[in-house]
Amino acid sequence: MQFANSFEVSLPPEQAWPVLMDVTSVVPCMPGAELTEVIDDRHFKGKVSVRLGPVALSFNCTAAFEDVDDTAHRARIVSRGTDAKGRGGANATIALSLSPSAKGSRVDVQTDLAMSGAVAQYGRGSGVIQSVATQIISQFSKNLEARIEQLRGAGALDAPGSTQAAAVAPVHAASTPPAAPAPVQAKPISGFALLWASFRATAKGWFGAR
Repeated sequence: MQFANSFEVSLPPEQAWPVLMDVTSVVPCMPGAELTEVIDDRHFKGKVSVRLGPVALSFNCTAAFEDVDDTAHRARIVSRGTDAKGRGGANATIALSLSPSAKGSRVDVQTDLAMSGAVAQYGRGSGVIQSVATQIISQFSKNLEARIEQLRGAGALDAPGSTQAAAVAPVHAASTPPAAPAPVQAKPISGFALLWASFRATAKGWFGAR
């Protein structure tokens, strides 16, 4: 199944891109996500916890940046996850792109998701998955903006167009300057919030079909 999400951040693309590509700084902003190992600057391991309807799932995941264009501000990430209880898996290809906006930058996320085993039944219906994804992305964007404010307050962001910002290419595992404060791990979205999101998606399908 395929779906799209977008949000904005209060930084121009040349500043926002290094922040987004700093995996060790950004993953803590994602509800339910945990970075467990940095293999190299493009390969990572982690855990993702999410609730689909009444079922809580926990995936052991690997993620790889298969294509990164720092000039065009585009990246493709491939992630593979296996449910910790052996109920199936989920594979995703995520296309990430950045463009200027009135606020600063617009982040577009295109996701191609395939689920297998019992977990595919829990997430049956693209409306439910899209609703849960939207809830997670919404919280992620808020956490990311808080992280940006944290970096801004610490003076850890280069001025747009500065020689330093233009000369330093992002290092995907640790692009944040040494003086940057440590990120705060995001709290998982409550089960109630995800259940409500799933219910709204299901109800929309019921009434939309009539």
